[in-house]
Amino acid sequence: MERMESRLYEAALEGSQRNAWACGSFVKEILCRKAELADDLDSRQSSALHIAAKKCNIEMVKALVKANPDMCFARDVDGRNPLHLAAMKGRIDVLGELVSARPLAASATTIWGEIILHSCVKYNRMESLKFLFENMDNPEILNAKDDYGMNILHLAVADKQIEVILFIH
Repeated sequence: MERMESRLYEAALEGSQRNAWACGSFVKEILCRKAELADDLDSRQSSALHIAAKKCNIEMVKALVKANPDMCFARDVDGRNPLHLAAMKGRIDVLGELVSARPLAASATTIWGEIILHSCVKYNRMESLKFLFENMDNPEILNAKDDYGMNILHLAVADKQIEVILFIH
């Protein structure tokens, strides 16, 4: 059992370095035998879906979401869910898969009260920001403030991200 779990995490970690289809097939096979492995968390409260979202293995993301779409809501020790990580890395295909599975996960906040759009601006991911804004049903989300009273416009101005400022207005 532990060996299978370990292999799932190894596959997630190596997913972006190997053939994505082969890794996705390997994960599907493991999940067919032991679907609850998709629910397991490591010491940082990260799931295999967190790792796959960050490493951008779309086949693995699809397999893990199919096994348990509610893992889109799983928060690591920083309060980030897999959508936050995909947005921070600019992985639009992964974001699309995750938002389709669980749209409300895009509204989750981190331990600092940041929404996913804060992550897009902090990591200078304009494409992620545009994608999420177009796919979220809440226009008021632009005004959401973190625990420090900052909304995404404040962050964009502080970092002189002109493209973000123009997009917001």
